[in-house]
Amino acid sequence: MIRRKKNKRKLNADINVVPYIDVMMVLLVIFMVTAPMLTQGVSVELPQATAEPVDAQDQEPVIVTVDKDGLYYINIGGSETEAISSEEVSSRVQKIMSVNPKQLLLVRGDKNVYYDKVVTLMSLMQQSGASSVGLVTE
Repeated sequence: MIRRKKNKRKLNADINVVPYIDVMMVLLVIFMVTAPMLTQGVSVELPQATAEPVDAQDQEPVIVTVDKDGLYYINIGGSETEAISSEEVSSRVQKIMSVNPKQLLLVRGDKNVYYDKVVTLMSLMQQSGASSVGLVTE
């Protein structure tokens, strides 16, 4: 009579997570390196302020920027790196407000620009139909 050996080896039901951790670390490094590059727009030094952040909405706000030289930039339609005139800002804001009267409008003003330029822009936006205009700070 032939005896057969019984295989007393138990099955290993553990999952090896080391490869998953390696992949997650690589993805983390990739996102950490590329995230600062995704920031677009005109470089301005925003003033420091302590204020409550604006509630997140379904739509993105329209941001008009005043750089240190007093030039205006807007983040819709066309390149944000091209300066536009105050008349162009007024016409674009009027078009936006005619389509969506509840659109959030924000002003990013460089901390080195004259206060008059920021106030003039905010006044221009309100004359164009914006009921409220917010300021962006860091």
